Amino acid sequence: MTVTDGVPASGAPTHEAPASRAPASPPAGRERREEPVPFGPGSLLWEQMGLYTSAIAGNSVFILQVMHPAIGTVVDRLSSFRTDPLGRAARSFASVQTWVYGGRTAIEEGRRLREMHKPLSAVDEEGRRHHALSAEPWAWVHLTGFYAAVTAAEYFAPAPMNAEEQQQVFDEFLQLGRILRVPERMLPKSIPDYWEYFDDMVANTLVPHKVAHEVLGQMGQVPPNVPRPLRPAVAPLSAAAGRLGRLITVGTLPAVAREKLGLPWTAADERRLRLAGQIIGRGTPLLPERVRYMPIAYRAREAARAQERLERALAHRPM
Repeated sequence: MTVTDGVPASGAPTHEAPASRAPASPPAGRERREEPVPFGPGSLLWEQMGLYTSAIAGNSVFILQVMHPAIGTVVDRLSSFRTDPLGRAARSFASVQTWVYGGRTAIEEGRRLREMHKPLSAVDEEGRRHHALSAEPWAWVHLTGFYAAVTAAEYFAPAPMNAEEQQQVFDEFLQLGRILRVPERMLPKSIPDYWEYFDDMVANTLVPHKVAHEVLGQMGQVPPNVPRPLRPAVAPLSAAAGRLGRLITVGTLPAVAREKLGLPWTAADERRLRLAGQIIGRGTPLLPERVRYMPIAYRAREAARAQERLERALAHRPM
């Protein structure tokens, strides 16, 4: 997930109807709390959202978001993605980490984001005004996250999510939506409802927005705010990272979105993406926790373990 600044090859999986979409959610009448509940140890988002690998599909999610006409227009006019792409990404990931690992600060961050986006609006080329906080685009920014979680697990985790894990992640994304003050009417009631909503949005609402093409075009380029003396040294690294980034970005888009953007995808591309995913998925669990997790996530996990140790010591103190 990000904030505003805030046709598959033969044999390749489609994102519109993967087999892993099968589990259905419990009835919509479940009890709901008025006040959002912060995340903590035991939630799957606590385990997964802080991993650096969770950010691998970040560009494809951003592209799905800016393909929405309202989001693309606001980002085009007001975002710093052209002048400070690394800074924009760092701020977005820090905000996402706060949603999951910030405790009560997550609730405050949800309110802060609403306030920050409240005045953001822009007029597109056809004279239509779009507001960042309109219900549909605000919900779309959040709800692309479940697609990203399922897709990242399919390609870059040691194993795809099973039915029980998908259900838990879906329920946690509903909880996260309430932290971000997404209108309740915009939250799908079940996993099948979600995929019906998602596929309809991709097919009938998203457009090949110029911002999406710009983001793809930036891949492989030296960021504009890198000092001139360093640019020749950075250029080969940027080009290599850009090739891998583009492969991952294009490959983790839904096939219909690729078609709208005119992005080819072959069986050989799919094989390369699967190979890269296997290397990442098998290698990541071997890394130390400090290296696997982003800083906010690592510190939160460390603090939670320290709190558990303190509580155990208090529970067994001499009386």
